[in-house]
Amino acid sequence: MTWVLVGLLGVLGGVVSGLFGVGGAIVIVPGLVLLAKLPQHTAHGTSLAALVVPVGIFLGAMQYYKRDQVHLGYAVAIAVGLMIGAYFGARLAGSMSDVMLRRVFGAFLLLISVKLLAS
Repeated sequence: MTWVLVGLLGVLGGVVSGLFGVGGAIVIVPGLVLLAKLPQHTAHGTSLAALVVPVGIFLGAMQYYKRDQVHLGYAVAIAVGLMIGAYFGARLAGSMSDVMLRRVFGAFLLLISVKLLAS
């Protein structure tokens, strides 16, 4: 049953990603922790690993590109930044306890939610 839930989590993450441009952080990571009972660090690493193929193939982004809704220069700059940032972020996460990482992650989501609701 866990494999089915994880597969459905991927579908939901894909829909949210295609809709809002996000998915790994706000859908996949909490789902892996709460549904699949993975440790926080493992959920983060699994989410990053899972995003490599669909993001690399650009299946979701292709739909936006077809509508001329992608700024390719910015996308390349962000991709380079993501590679560098993901490396340092993963190193930083590795220095935190599972509980601390979960709390920092939750605080980050809460802060973003408040900012978006207040704007």
